Amino acid sequence: MSISPGLTAFRNSYEICPIILTGGIATNLLGGALPIISITEARNFPDGLLTGGNDLTNLDDFFAHFVPLPNSTLIDQQIGHYPFANQSVAANAVIPQPLTISLRMICPARGPGGYALKLATITALQATLKQHNISGGTYIVATPSAFYPNCVMLDLKDTSAGFDVQAQNTYQWDFEAPLLTLQDAQAAQNNLLSQITAGAPINGLPAWSGLNPTVGNSASLGSVGTIPAASNPAGSSISSPTFGAGPGPQQ
Repeated sequence: MSISPGLTAFRNSYEICPIILTGGIATNLLGGALPIISITEARNFPDGLLTGGNDLTNLDDFFAHFVPLPNSTLIDQQIGHYPFANQSVAANAVIPQPLTISLRMICPARGPGGYALKLATITALQATLKQHNISGGTYIVATPSAFYPNCVMLDLKDTSAGFDVQAQNTYQWDFEAPLLTLQDAQAAQNNLLSQITAGAPINGLPAWSGLNPTVGNSASLGSVGTIPAASNPAGSSISSPTFGAGPGPQQ
């Protein structure tokens, strides 16, 4: 039974490869992105994704299939319960929260040598994701209802049922979309630096902060110059003791 091109594109985008690694280990790659299929199907792409795969005509033969889990958030915010300046502000005060998204990865062992292939693939996947995470990498997670860019991985855990014939055939991916990303912080910093460079307008003339100088009061330390040798400090009229002129110490 043949399937339509639209269904094929849908399954490729949301079932076969809904996760894309960005930054981290993918920084030096073309486009700065690495699709998860390049790891889970590494044996079928020996020369890279752009060269085509080996015997991948049936989508059911792919190593992993992903399904979005319930309770993913599109908008998450809380009501502020701490005191506010007035009631009109308190009535509409909300605090946005990070968005969460979870996917289920189904990857049973298939065919001859399936368990050995599964062990090698999961081991490579674990090592790659660990390196990507500690390198500051993020993820793009695609679901049929929404795209989640700049996600941070929370965990990848085994969620297989105890009564399944195959052990460890299902894994859960948990991601969080933070409120502030590195790109947002960089944009804010660039905006601030550009304003400083251009020169922000101020009201009036600039003045030194601190205590007012007491000009003309010779007894005040405020009239002392910045170079001690160029001015007489306060109390300079006191004569300094003369050493060696008096009698020696008493025996």
